[in-house]
Amino acid sequence: MSRDIKVQPIEPSHLDALLALCREHAAYEKAEFVENGQVERWRSAFFSERPALYGWIATDGGEPCGFMTVTIDFATWGAEPFAYMDCLYLCEPYRGRGLGRTFFERLREFAVAHRCGWAEWQTPPDNELGIGFYGRMGATAKSKVRFHYDVEGQGVS
Repeated sequence: MSRDIKVQPIEPSHLDALLALCREHAAYEKAEFVENGQVERWRSAFFSERPALYGWIATDGGEPCGFMTVTIDFATWGAEPFAYMDCLYLCEPYRGRGLGRTFFERLREFAVAHRCGWAEWQTPPDNELGIGFYGRMGATAKSKVRFHYDVEGQGVS
């Protein structure tokens, strides 16, 4: 990993770069990304008194090259909090150079500091590079099917 690569908590000045990285991340996952005012909503999510979202950004000589975002969730069965890694994305030239390990160390530190018993995340089944990396980090795959339910305009009877 280059000496110029720095991983730090996301600050307000990083939000435009985060938006660009999210675009790249969606393209990598072959997913749709709709810009709809994320930057303003991120301001309150990241920087309120009780943040809903935590994040880190990697820069190389000041240029963004990756990011990770995490939330704290609560497990019903285990009755304890856990860290949910919502996103981990590295720009292509930075994969396989140790940056992912740096982000994982930040994830571990965050989980310990917030008394989370474990961390969870998901990745597309065709993300072979990511799946291999997660296995090397000691993570184990759990098989489930992910669902999405759009609550806008849905009547519950």
